[in-house]
Amino acid sequence: MSDDASHDAGGDAGALSRRVLDSQTDQTAGEDEILFPDDVLPGVGGDAMSLREGLAKGGIATFLVLLILNSLDELESSALSVLAPEIRDSFGVGDGVIVFLGAASVSFVFLGALPMGWLADRCRRGPVIGAASLAFGLFSLLSGLARHVVVFFFARLGTGISKSNTLPVHNSLIADQYPIGVRGRLASTTIMSGRTVSILSPVLVGAIAALVGWRWTYYTLWIPVAVVAVLAFRLPEPPRGQWEKADVLGQSEVKSDSAPVSLEAAFARLNKVATLRTVLLGFAALGFGLFSRPVLTSLFLEDEYGLGPLGRGTLTTASGVGVIAIMPFVGRRFDRLYRQSPTRAMGLIGGLVLPSALLLPLQFNMPNPWLFAVLDVPGSLMMFAAFAMVGPLMQAVVPYRLRGIGSALSTLYIFFIGAAGGGLLSAMVVDASGPKTTILVLGLPSTIIGGAFMLNGARHIRRDLSRNVAEILEEKAEHDRQREDPEHIPALQLADVDFSYGNVQVLFDVGFEVRKGETLALLGTNGAGKSTILRIIAGLGTPERGVVRLGGRTVTFSTPEQRTEMGIQTLLGGSGVWAPLSVRHNLEMGAYQLRDDKAERQRRIDHALELFPELRSRLDDRADALSGGQQQMLALARTLLCQTEVLLIDELSLGLAPAAVGELMGHIERLQSTGQTIVIVEQSLNIALELADRAVFIEKGHVRFEGPASELAERDDLVRAVFLGDEGG
Repeated sequence: MSDDASHDAGGDAGALSRRVLDSQTDQTAGEDEILFPDDVLPGVGGDAMSLREGLAKGGIATFLVLLILNSLDELESSALSVLAPEIRDSFGVGDGVIVFLGAASVSFVFLGALPMGWLADRCRRGPVIGAASLAFGLFSLLSGLARHVVVFFFARLGTGISKSNTLPVHNSLIADQYPIGVRGRLASTTIMSGRTVSILSPVLVGAIAALVGWRWTYYTLWIPVAVVAVLAFRLPEPPRGQWEKADVLGQSEVKSDSAPVSLEAAFARLNKVATLRTVLLGFAALGFGLFSRPVLTSLFLEDEYGLGPLGRGTLTTASGVGVIAIMPFVGRRFDRLYRQSPTRAMGLIGGLVLPSALLLPLQFNMPNPWLFAVLDVPGSLMMFAAFAMVGPLMQAVVPYRLRGIGSALSTLYIFFIGAAGGGLLSAMVVDASGPKTTILVLGLPSTIIGGAFMLNGARHIRRDLSRNVAEILEEKAEHDRQREDPEHIPALQLADVDFSYGNVQVLFDVGFEVRKGETLALLGTNGAGKSTILRIIAGLGTPERGVVRLGGRTVTFSTPEQRTEMGIQTLLGGSGVWAPLSVRHNLEMGAYQLRDDKAERQRRIDHALELFPELRSRLDDRADALSGGQQQMLALARTLLCQTEVLLIDELSLGLAPAAVGELMGHIERLQSTGQTIVIVEQSLNIALELADRAVFIEKGHVRFEGPASELAERDDLVRAVFLGDEGG
């Protein structure tokens, strides 16, 4: 969408949202899967934007700081690649050890990836980048000071962990700071700058090593890193997802209150992003042959052509000049192609990776080093172009709240599976077969497999982008509602929820609301998805699409523990107590959140015993010694010890005698009189309708009815289904 269009749409965002929703044209066969037209997707269609305009909108300072840090990262990485023979001889180790250290130095990045991604999605990103960069500089210094290979190994370990902020934090910040239409050029500029440093640094590193020894490379590197790291602490923090919101809605200031994202929920949601999944597998495959190649190449150049450190550095520099010349055109081409069709842009990545496999055997059979360098240019160009384009694509398909963790997942696949796996295999093969055979044996199949995965990812991208658009539209609609009617925000809300167990989808576009103080009954046939809905509300399942809100706050990606602290409590029918523990210990465990405030914990336990006096005389008895009704009383008492905003009840009457059920219903009715919000799944239609104000009827994962419980009782077609169904769901 052009800037003008965005501006015009900003005057009537509601109308724009309706237009977008009305433009849903395609549905995947057999699924309730929305596919928007390409020109509705963020960054697709509209007018081109110059790089200067894009940098002006986001501010050039952030990009410059990140560019310099990335370039220094490349400089440090090149040092080990070029100086591998000298470091090997200095420590008195074999080729296998130095190849492993080279690959491990890259793969160690994965150790810090998840913490960095977690921080990127929760915290201001400038201080995270600054602190990690300072650590990077110090560990680089330690690499030069190391006098034993073990110390050098741990220095490389620290360097890799501190460098792990580059993908999760840098990419997340750039995606939120700069418009979609220039992200390809920003990525290619970053790679071009890094490549420039990478091809110049071998000459610099080789010259330093020839004059004063390899250690001085590491002695001097940490100084510029520390200077730029200090600047990173002051980087501004942009609104998350602002450019996607601006493109879809015509405005970027739409905000929503969201609970912290948990790793497990984020992984579950990201696993449903098919484009991301295929690209991760592709780059994991590529990593097996890619990350150990620089060190193997350096060893090959020494063994095959007799080149010293300066000669190897000069050759690497010469082979990289063509890449620098072409990269600006790559970014421009990507941005233009993405505006036309994200599917074609994704397909181009695979199309670039596959041909590079054909050049590999030719390059390593050249009779002299200069022909070797000439053939290195097209292969490097295609690989670097693919890396430049895949970053912006991944930032587009990953939901904006999960960009940090999404990039961290990329790091895990690329560096842990690819780099570490490839490094171990290279170390095992190189001493027996030599660098050349190792490169060909690992490089050819890994490149072909990686390119095939990239091509396969192109067929998923429209669906993944469409899901993000739907989430933004729903978020905007809820934002407007809360602003216009803040006094009537639902206590609980589900919207557009899809959920699957493995490949079997069990919930389809489920949505309903529960008002404060209301009791809602979830009814339906056996296996309809009722208990699954309770699990999603409680945080025990993460929807692949849709949102869960508590009191207007998004909790879709928060943990069950977080939701319990926020007030979602669950009472399970038939199994709500810890049977081997005493009644007293059950209550104390129920008040575990108050373990640091013993007085308040005891006050709440005493209050629970006032509500359920039968339990007071049984405090020292095992829970399984109680009757079924008393066990449910204990479970309910334990649940109410915590602050309860929404009480979820799954099969209250399960396995209980009618008298016990009647007594429990009396307790539930007293809770209702205090204004307690309740969602109940109940096998007995009579009990559910007696307790509930409203009902939602679920059939095969779809909402078929939502309204007053009295109206449901009059629907013979639905009521008959409940009576004929068994418990469960």
